[in-house]
Amino acid sequence: MAVADTTIELAPSFSYWNMVWTRFRRHKLAMFGSIVVIVMILLCFVGAPIYSAITGMTISTQELTNRYAYPSAQHLFGTDDLGRDVLIRILYGGQVSIEVGLISALASVVLGALVGVVSGYFGGWVDEALMRFTDVMLSLPYIPLYLVLSMAFGPGFWTLIFIFVAFGWMGDARMVRGVVLSLKNMEFVEAARAVGSSNWRIMVTHLLLNSMAVIIVSTTLAIGGNIVSEAALSYLGFGIQPPMPSWGNILQTASEYIFAPRNGPWLIFYPGFFIFLTVLSFNFMGDGLRDALDPRLKNAN
Repeated sequence: MAVADTTIELAPSFSYWNMVWTRFRRHKLAMFGSIVVIVMILLCFVGAPIYSAITGMTISTQELTNRYAYPSAQHLFGTDDLGRDVLIRILYGGQVSIEVGLISALASVVLGALVGVVSGYFGGWVDEALMRFTDVMLSLPYIPLYLVLSMAFGPGFWTLIFIFVAFGWMGDARMVRGVVLSLKNMEFVEAARAVGSSNWRIMVTHLLLNSMAVIIVSTTLAIGGNIVSEAALSYLGFGIQPPMPSWGNILQTASEYIFAPRNGPWLIFYPGFFIFLTVLSFNFMGDGLRDALDPRLKNAN
């Protein structure tokens, strides 16, 4: 007599991060933004040295007899006021702008997350002191302070990062504090205390890890915001200084010729377009991550 096959096929496990990735893929604008960001990073950090090796040009190579050249096979984006290849300066300038945005955003979110988790977990006078200091920092007129600090420390790469971190952590601190306040009295935290886990271990392992959704979204959006801030300060002459290129100081140089038809008014388009596309793509990514990581939307789509 044949024995019936009673094997039960188990459904594949579907973790939280699998769900996040599935939801993120359904967000068309977020996927578009992610692809553009990846392409932009590859162009700036991989394409720039390859293009330089192929053409033999660097960011400072000048052809004074070929100033304001139109785009051509030799100079795909044309040349600037000193006869320098615009494309290679845009690509290397993108490295600087993206690095400023990325490093400052990561440093800000780390500082803000630490302040938020300590404030929310310990409460009492610790929470009061940290949040009042946060309120004071939020009330400062940050644009004039950007300019003053840039002049005081000297404009440059690390000065910009210091300024953006010093005035960029407060929003992260408030968001992480709010998450910690909602989690610190839940059963899994009480269980961790009961088995003797240290406060530091509870804050890092249980509270910070459960705050990763807001941290990831905040970081993604902050990158785009810091790229815009770098461009603005460099445009005003308080950011990255020539001869080091950045999208901001390239834009500043090009803007001088916008009303001079013979002097390359089209040059302003390139840095402006790269800033716009990169920042927009990071914002699309942030919106998609917010929707994908928000558990309240798990039944959507």
